Amino acid sequence: MAEGGFPAGFYWGAATAAYQIEGAIAEDGKSESIWDRFAHTPGKIDDRTNGDIACDHYHRWPEDVALMARLGLSGYRFSTAWARILPEGYGRVNQAGLDYYSRLVDALLAEHITPFVTLYHWDLPQALQERGGWESRDTAKAFAELAHVVTARLGDRVRHWITHNEPHIVVFHGYVTGTKAPGLTNPALIGPVAHHLLLSHGLAAQAIRSESPQAQVGITLNLTALEPASDRSEDIEATTLLDGLHHRWYLDPLYGKGYPEDAARLVRMPADVVRSGDMETIATPTDFLGVNYYTRYRVRAGRGELAIPQMVEPTGRLTTMGWEIYPQGLTELLARAHREYAPKMLYVTESGVAFPDAVAADGHVHDPARADYLREHFHAARDAMAQGVPVGGYFVWSLMDNFEWSYGFTQRFGLLYTDYRTQRRIIKDSGFFMQRIAATNGADLD
Repeated sequence: MAEGGFPAGFYWGAATAAYQIEGAIAEDGKSESIWDRFAHTPGKIDDRTNGDIACDHYHRWPEDVALMARLGLSGYRFSTAWARILPEGYGRVNQAGLDYYSRLVDALLAEHITPFVTLYHWDLPQALQERGGWESRDTAKAFAELAHVVTARLGDRVRHWITHNEPHIVVFHGYVTGTKAPGLTNPALIGPVAHHLLLSHGLAAQAIRSESPQAQVGITLNLTALEPASDRSEDIEATTLLDGLHHRWYLDPLYGKGYPEDAARLVRMPADVVRSGDMETIATPTDFLGVNYYTRYRVRAGRGELAIPQMVEPTGRLTTMGWEIYPQGLTELLARAHREYAPKMLYVTESGVAFPDAVAADGHVHDPARADYLREHFHAARDAMAQGVPVGGYFVWSLMDNFEWSYGFTQRFGLLYTDYRTQRRIIKDSGFFMQRIAATNGADLD
């Protein structure tokens, strides 16, 4: 360990997603995505807004890159908008879309900021949704085509690639609760949708390496601290089952263990979905695992025929999202991933907190609670590293306040305050805290 407890070359970064910041939803050849459609559907977004403009990053990226450089970030995780690159989802390539991301990558590298590119952060082209979306095996093949196209253009400069962001959220909130695009409510789709997402990951990993043999390829999963609500055996068993649905349903096949048997009794997988060779493709070796971590849930046994586990209301310190602040959960989950799956490297690809920030009379944004949150979670990552866990970087969610999916603009996670009326960015006190941490490689934590 270097001074401060973080190794030389540790990435201090921030993360964003295309639909949440870019805007320009119909410019330069971009087609409609499922989030364009969903956000314009009445009743889907809390404050009745949409991402048509969002943070206008599509036009303001030079300013945003300059702000990243001012913060001293050494890494930036962003996603590509599939519909900006392949408007029909496959086939015809929109060069203007690729040009945009190429300019962004060049600007990052000029500031010595390493790009981490996520190919899919939930914004499927609407054209593919109308052909079956992730219910269809063809979408997995189309995703591999996207990986080929993007890596062929950017792979000479981008080394770090993330195939998917949080496939569990796509499955559960996109296809079961309907609170995220495409807004379906059919639990019978869990099996095929999850399988095709995982299959597409394996196909994309192979595609990336075929275009860029030196690439570092991984996937990002959302891992949540889960604990029984009591010491009753029913609650303990429910917690194990929920872990199977939320975590092991993705981790096990990615690391060659197949789908977990305990969760399989709740996930109805149609007989024709899993085909010969699929599980080997899903388990294509990766170079790292991205971990998104936010909170802890306590779990109690459900009722009824399936006895689906239930979440208990959170306790302790809560964010404006209603999430419990529980930093030790990050240590536990990083250590568990290392112990049970042994990825070559782990990155904290998202972790952050929403608070009701406002511009003070002095023109600054004072958010000491966010700085405290970051300090505690940086310590948690360092504690995992002290146990031998190979953690290579920490990407704060998020670089700037943005369109927070179904919450609209009601939740602020950013290191930068965004005035959505003027699009002015203001570095929050937490951003200056991040600046000090990045400048000292974490030595300023203590």
